[in-house]
Amino acid sequence: MAGASSGVAVADNCVEIFMDLKKKRKYRYIVYKIDGEKQVVLETTGEPDATYAEFCTHLPENDCRYGIYDHDFVDKEGCQKSKIVFFAW
Repeated sequence: MAGASSGVAVADNCVEIFMDLKKKRKYRYIVYKIDGEKQVVLETTGEPDATYAEFCTHLPENDCRYGIYDHDFVDKEGCQKSKIVFFAW
């Protein structure tokens, strides 16, 4: 388990899941939560064909989450691009 200066640790699989999104494009999104104010843990992932709207359904109105979304788009020159966006909710 990775530590942090805030005192909130990150579960070991959180980094592994992120690397699967980043390098293998295994997921469209990842949502993490703080479990018992002591550890960041994986809450859910989205399949590669999931939408942004589906991602948003996992962000509760009255609770915090960390989200990562792999956004595909076409730039003004017509080139296919992808950006990974981090959300602190």
